Amino acid sequence: MENFEKAMVGMDLTEMDDILISKMAVLSGILGIKKLYFIHVSKNLALPDEIREKFPDLVAPADEAIEAEITTIIKQNNFPENVEIEVFAEEGSPMTTFLRWAKLKDVDLIIMGRKVTLKGSGSLAKTMAQKAPCSVLFLPERVEMKIPKKIMIPMDFSEHTNMTINFAQKAAEEFDAKIYALHLFEVPTGYHKTGKSFEEFAEIMEENAKKDYDKFIKKHHHPEFDCLFVLSNKGEPGHLIIEKAKDQGIDLILMGSRGRTASAAVLLGSVAEKLVQVNNEIPMLIFKIKGETMGFFDALFRI
Repeated sequence: MENFEKAMVGMDLTEMDDILISKMAVLSGILGIKKLYFIHVSKNLALPDEIREKFPDLVAPADEAIEAEITTIIKQNNFPENVEIEVFAEEGSPMTTFLRWAKLKDVDLIIMGRKVTLKGSGSLAKTMAQKAPCSVLFLPERVEMKIPKKIMIPMDFSEHTNMTINFAQKAAEEFDAKIYALHLFEVPTGYHKTGKSFEEFAEIMEENAKKDYDKFIKKHHHPEFDCLFVLSNKGEPGHLIIEKAKDQGIDLILMGSRGRTASAAVLLGSVAEKLVQVNNEIPMLIFKIKGETMGFFDALFRI
């Protein structure tokens, strides 16, 4: 895809690296990636004095040793010949340094792994969804890489949803995929004052949501997608979306950010944030207009 010619992948020197690299060997061709960066950031790359004394033959700098280790794994996988690959290890604050390099390399896409059985908190990946200057793709540990055929868009009928749909339509055409929409609706807390039961008012809210969906589709001249209307009062939004996505056999969840120029973060919305926190089962792309957070990064580099 023309949107993602340059991509950066986060490495953490665990088994997840092997998994991510093997996935990227497949995904590079699917996305049309031309330049691929693999980066590991550590707070301290220096070897402790006691280790140097015990193993005097360790003369290679730690960054070179790490880069060599990652490069070895890469060579064990079959990447497309037209993909240029660069590997580097850096010292510093993991989040700040990673984001700094994402801007310096002018990447279009950041790829992070999501762990299920492997150790690791995944906190860096969760924060990345908020602060990345470009789109972010989360790849779950256990998911096999393939061309997505079913794409789900959780939507709230806002302008950023419109932007996401425009991108999704291009992706669907390229991948010959089908788009599914999903909307969460709630029954207001004061429903009992109307004299109606919870179930009755839920039907009213669902009908209203369907009308909002029709207005949104007509306003922006989008084709009508299959839309799932899900009552969110009886469950956690993130888990509800994952459950419905699994029921439909969804290959990719696509969400757009709510960009703010010159801001320290790109707002995802409360539902998106919760989904990022809990989803380690289905590949998910947080789509952003590249450069939304450049004001923040320009200020960051002057610190």
